[in-house]
Amino acid sequence: MTDLYPVRRALLSVSDKTGLIELGRALAGKGVELLSTGGSAKTLRDAGLDVKDVSEVTGFPEMMDGRVKTLHPKVHGGLLALRDNAEHVKAMDEHGIGGIDLLVVNLYPFEAALARGADYDEMIENIDIGGPAMIRASAKNHGFVATVVDVEDYDALIAELETNDGQTTYAFRQKLAQIAYARTGAYDAAVSNWMADAIGEAAPRRRVVAGQIKQTLRYGENPHQSAAFYTDGSDRPGVATFTQHQGKELSYNNINDTDAAFELVAEFDPAESPAVAVIKHANPCGVAKGATLLEAYQNAFDCDRTSAFGGIVALNQALDAETAKAITEIFTEVVIAPGASDEAKAIFAAKKNLRLLTTEGLPHVLAKLNTIRQVAGGYLFQDKDAGFVGMDDLKVVTEKAPTPEQMKDLLFAWKVAKHVKSNAIVYVKNQATVGVGAGQMSRLDSALIAAKKAERMAEAMGLPQPLTIGSAVASDAFFPFPDGLLEAAAAGATCVIQPGGSMRDNDVIDAANEAGLAMVFTGMRHFRH
Repeated sequence: MTDLYPVRRALLSVSDKTGLIELGRALAGKGVELLSTGGSAKTLRDAGLDVKDVSEVTGFPEMMDGRVKTLHPKVHGGLLALRDNAEHVKAMDEHGIGGIDLLVVNLYPFEAALARGADYDEMIENIDIGGPAMIRASAKNHGFVATVVDVEDYDALIAELETNDGQTTYAFRQKLAQIAYARTGAYDAAVSNWMADAIGEAAPRRRVVAGQIKQTLRYGENPHQSAAFYTDGSDRPGVATFTQHQGKELSYNNINDTDAAFELVAEFDPAESPAVAVIKHANPCGVAKGATLLEAYQNAFDCDRTSAFGGIVALNQALDAETAKAITEIFTEVVIAPGASDEAKAIFAAKKNLRLLTTEGLPHVLAKLNTIRQVAGGYLFQDKDAGFVGMDDLKVVTEKAPTPEQMKDLLFAWKVAKHVKSNAIVYVKNQATVGVGAGQMSRLDSALIAAKKAERMAEAMGLPQPLTIGSAVASDAFFPFPDGLLEAAAAGATCVIQPGGSMRDNDVIDAANEAGLAMVFTGMRHFRH
């Protein structure tokens, strides 16, 4: 094996024909013999290029609806033969096997079929066999063979051949081989995960995770950590599908916090009313609905103006000029919305570091998805929390029942609590958070912190009393003792929503009755660790 190796014969067999003709012409211009199959051969031939069908090489026609066409010794021998091994060269000569120095393959569009919801039989027909087999063979033999599996590498290949007079370097072939194995690995992951879902295998023996690089990041959570952002190939609106209109490149923390913000604001139907969520360190510091986006933003901002500084703002409707102007009055890292008006974009243009992202839609919060978390030696895999509680799911457990207006605030608070790190306590008044307690080891401490934040905001805004007076309060999990509930009552809450299920539920219900609170149970908790 030498560093430079010439490309004299290439096999091109692709599902995605993008750039194929240009590549074929570039190769032909270097005197490369072109082999191809089916539609790829027709595309090249129609462009006036001289192409030999693989069936001419193998002596067998394509058969079984194209399932069998490249699975042949004259193809795999040409890809796998070690050119500096005398026995391999002898075998090639004895059996009429010509070397293949370049393989260009992209696979049947399995992921695209999955994304459009194809049925089982169509999915099966979109599982490529010959493509992965050839890719693995040629990538293994990267000492001599270059393997290209992505359209975006065509230009690099052409440049490599130009630079090296029709040859490729070993380092270039190594890089292509790594990309090739990652592609077949991701392809097999998509197939195996789809099949697990299709047959109802919730916990398959082996679970494979794959991603495609979207961008490298300056660093991770901290400057001494390297990081990159990978996408899973889905079209779920959000941080993987946005259009960035301005501002610096997103950081690791920006992406994490922006995702948290957008998933939260998507809980609120834009057809019902505008809603805004302000996030800091993956926790909401303010969430509100309003008659307008501006009103929703102002109410969300007023929950915790201090924490909102340097935060992430997510909107469930297209950003307008008035709201954009209000957002620019403090330092904000990222704004994400389904869209933005030209006037809003012009206002943001004066803030060069502010990132504006639009997504052309909201994620469906009840969609069946999965979450993955790495732990020492493995991964935790679970369904995404798509739990939903509506009015009809609530059980009134106290002598006093919530009023219709209180019920609205309770359900609002419940939706927000789902997105707050546990232990979570959320106070809400008039469809806006007025106090958020997140991530404490004690539910009592979360209630105290949320109330204290509300007191500080009342002082800062010159209000006669905290907005927790007359509020609804949500707890993401049950109150194990009455103390947390009584702290919420002391802060001014008049109604409570919680899962229930504690051994001491009766004690908590008795305490609520004694304090004059209305309380409902959901029967569902929302731990978020």
